[in-house]
Amino acid sequence: MKDTLYKNSLNKGGGEPVKPFEFNKRVVDVFPDMIERSVPGYPLTISMISVMADEYAQEGTNVYDLGCSLGAVSLAIQQGLKNKRCSIIAVDNSQAMIDACVETIPNEDNNVEFKLQNVLDTEVNNASVVVMNFTLQFIPLEQRKSLLDKIYNGLLPGGVLILSEKIMFDNEAENETMNLLHHHMKELNGYDKLEIASKREALEDVLIPESIEKHIKRLNDSGFKSAFVWLKCFNFVSLVAIK
Repeated sequence: MKDTLYKNSLNKGGGEPVKPFEFNKRVVDVFPDMIERSVPGYPLTISMISVMADEYAQEGTNVYDLGCSLGAVSLAIQQGLKNKRCSIIAVDNSQAMIDACVETIPNEDNNVEFKLQNVLDTEVNNASVVVMNFTLQFIPLEQRKSLLDKIYNGLLPGGVLILSEKIMFDNEAENETMNLLHHHMKELNGYDKLEIASKREALEDVLIPESIEKHIKRLNDSGFKSAFVWLKCFNFVSLVAIK
């Protein structure tokens, strides 16, 4: 289904007021189209997470997809771990998202457990891979460090955290350029300027981006021995942190 959620906002001189963004049923219905047209590099991010999970997943351990949304990461991991016995634990706090996952992700081997839960409340243990794909950016700033601490403590030695995020840049010119290119991509993908502005307003104070440097410092402070960017496209990045 095509994403037209912000076609009828007050920014267009009438219609509905822009409400804070939330992962409700309306978003779930258009989420694949929204992500494809809004997040640069998303298909590559998903396919390479499958590769990285296969590399780092350890036999008999847990693999976590924290903030699983419609389960694209969980499915990619499931397909990439054909020769390893691992349990995939997919967590999201949106009932609509979890319902969609249960309906669409094959689970013949019963190796995926879907949990309706806030990732802040999720216990992480016996983990070799943890993925947060555009999830941390929705967590309040003051709670991000404790979440990473919990993940670090739940990972086995040699385990990894794969962290994908929308980011900002400390360099003003770079920040403006990356935002400009991102918005232009969205226009080329069919969104008009007012839709883009309305979506930005809806996400204000809901999605809080940070710089790459802040993410890496927090990961290092949590104990990870190394953390670095493995993929970047405009103002979206994915990092890997190794315990």
